[in-house]
Amino acid sequence: MTNGSGAARWLLAGASAVTILCATAQVAHAQGTEAVQPADAGQIEEIIVTARKREEAAQDVPVSVSTFDAEGFAAIAAGGADISVLSARTPSVVVESSFGRTFPRFYIRGLGNTDFDLNASQPVSLVYDNVVYENPVLKGFPVFDIASVEVLRGPQGTLFGRNTPAGVIKFDSVLPDQDFDAFVRVGARSLRGAELEAAVGGGLTDTLSFRVAGLIQTQGDWVSNSRTPGAGDTLGDYRDQAARAQLRWRPTPAIDAVLQVNGRNLMATSQLFRANIIRPGTGGLVAGFDREQVSYDGGDGNNQRLQTWGVTGTVRADIGEALTLVSVTGLQNVRFFGRGDIDGGFGASFAPPFGPGFIPFPAETADAIDDLQQFTQEVRLESAGGGLLDWTVGAYLFREEVEISTFNFDTLARGRLNGFAGQTQETDAWAVFGSVDVRPTEALTLTAGLRWSDDSKDFVGRRFLSPFGAPALGPVRVGVGDSALSGDVSAVLELNDDVNVYARYARGFRAPSIQGRILFGDAVTTADSETVDSIEGGVKSFLADRSVRLDVSGFWYRIQDQQLTAIGGAGNFNQLINAEEGTGYGLEAEGEWFVTDSLALNGSVSWNRTEIQDPGLAVAACGAPFLLCTVTDPLVAGGLAVIDGNSFPNAPEWIANVGARYERPFIGGRMTASTDWSYKGETNFFLYESREFREDGFWEGGVRLSLADLDGTREIAVYGRNITDETRLVGGIDFNNLTGFINNPRIWGVEVILRR
Repeated sequence: MTNGSGAARWLLAGASAVTILCATAQVAHAQGTEAVQPADAGQIEEIIVTARKREEAAQDVPVSVSTFDAEGFAAIAAGGADISVLSARTPSVVVESSFGRTFPRFYIRGLGNTDFDLNASQPVSLVYDNVVYENPVLKGFPVFDIASVEVLRGPQGTLFGRNTPAGVIKFDSVLPDQDFDAFVRVGARSLRGAELEAAVGGGLTDTLSFRVAGLIQTQGDWVSNSRTPGAGDTLGDYRDQAARAQLRWRPTPAIDAVLQVNGRNLMATSQLFRANIIRPGTGGLVAGFDREQVSYDGGDGNNQRLQTWGVTGTVRADIGEALTLVSVTGLQNVRFFGRGDIDGGFGASFAPPFGPGFIPFPAETADAIDDLQQFTQEVRLESAGGGLLDWTVGAYLFREEVEISTFNFDTLARGRLNGFAGQTQETDAWAVFGSVDVRPTEALTLTAGLRWSDDSKDFVGRRFLSPFGAPALGPVRVGVGDSALSGDVSAVLELNDDVNVYARYARGFRAPSIQGRILFGDAVTTADSETVDSIEGGVKSFLADRSVRLDVSGFWYRIQDQQLTAIGGAGNFNQLINAEEGTGYGLEAEGEWFVTDSLALNGSVSWNRTEIQDPGLAVAACGAPFLLCTVTDPLVAGGLAVIDGNSFPNAPEWIANVGARYERPFIGGRMTASTDWSYKGETNFFLYESREFREDGFWEGGVRLSLADLDGTREIAVYGRNITDETRLVGGIDFNNLTGFINNPRIWGVEVILRR
């Protein structure tokens, strides 16, 4: 990375302190929220969030926001789940991946990106301890030893800004403290899985404290490959390890600084693509489908390796009693390699035997991030808060350099390398921003914010070896850039102590994108920047003497020059396109109810309607001429499908979640039983619509039963995930055959937790 050593020195010299001072609080319900303000028995506690980079009651924030605390998130993530467990757990949120445990793709209110390129831009931003993780592989960093998770829906165009037109998912780790604190969670589960999570922290001196945390998740092979007789179970395993170490220095009450080092090492089976598992003409899984078997002839199997490391520094310094200076600095590095049998089967129509089903040609590819370095710096100045006028101003710098390689292998020649291409991209972005709150009355708060962003990308691509015998290509050089104004205005009106209403207009901006996957074609495509204008309003309320919390919101948004990725067709490549417009509107509701002191219920539901609006826009469909799926869109010359009027991909109309938690004394301790169920509605996978590449809505449920002593220092729990053992199609590949991939199987497990 150019100036990498200088950036590292800047990082270490200016290192830092996380501003989130939230305590890991008592759990209020099965879903979980970070509850800080005490409440009477049977009442719901006030939730404190940092959605606007300062501590506020969630009820006072003019944003549709959902939260989880550590215990609530751990309950749904049991069984070795990765970050995709957030899918359908809160209103309007979907997470999916064609890379297995890496490269999650997030969608909020229907807006996301299906692109599988390792350099893809996404409209949902992931922020980990105040540092944005831009590359999609970074976004899969495991979640452990956390204080809270916040999901912010809608454009966040002021304080977060860059590439946040759909929303932000925000994770905050537990911070070091002077009090000694330690826990260990160890568990075993089906599929020969095991987990170990542990953390320890406390004071080193009167001003210096530390915290070290780590997570190990493993799973054994459980999928047999019929093309390797006698080899037994050969696929489905992973070993995922992550760690975080923090030092916190508070020499005076006015200075709070944290230096964090984190890393991850993953070795795993890649996503298991399965040939011709979709019923032609109707969709859904074929009769007799066996999830525990594949038929691969790939030369080196399906495997992926990932290594990341990062350093984060934050400093929070009070300047007198009225001002606070905050600096957040981050440096992240990634190396990745993933290889897969993309056709999902064996052989080819011209080289029999082949199967299962019709395999027109073999496809075995690999992608690698040879090096990625991301550097970010944010500095902001804040007023003390709580006055008639509060404000924040700041500046932001982002720089990323990435080197990516793409490989193709001749499966019929024992995996011989027959294709190789590379790309590099440098991204430079900066922004200045400001936000102000005005309280003309005790009941009314008005907010306005603006952000000026400037973004540029320089791409160089080369093809050294073509799998089709085409000549070498490149260097192909492409540059894009743009600057834009984004921001928001909002109002919150306190009707009484328990009910607030809010209204918000926000504009989001996503920078121009480049798609340079030129191994299988000659074109480097680009997409112009997109802007999203959103209007939303809602009610946040406590009811029935605060035994009920109910938040309801409605929204509408319009996207200008919507960035879309046309994937598949007759070749294994992506193309970026812009639609003239895209629109979305819907309703969201979530709440909880303390039925008694022992029983709590929670639930959420969202309804989203999205539509691509561009009468002349058409894309390749169904891998023509090999794949005969049933396209329901109008077709034009060349077999292209007109997508005007279609919903966005991976944007179900309905998402719902319900849960219950029951707790009572039991033999000198406490017994807790909980269940949670999530529903993801009918989903279309691609830009075009067909009867095959979609899935009907379905529910997945989990249960948990735990016994703990009264002070919570010892706990044993049994749990189940996907307890009805639903087997469902959750994605597909359309360029070769009716290839799809499925959800995770049923898991049963037991875990022991010790705290001190």
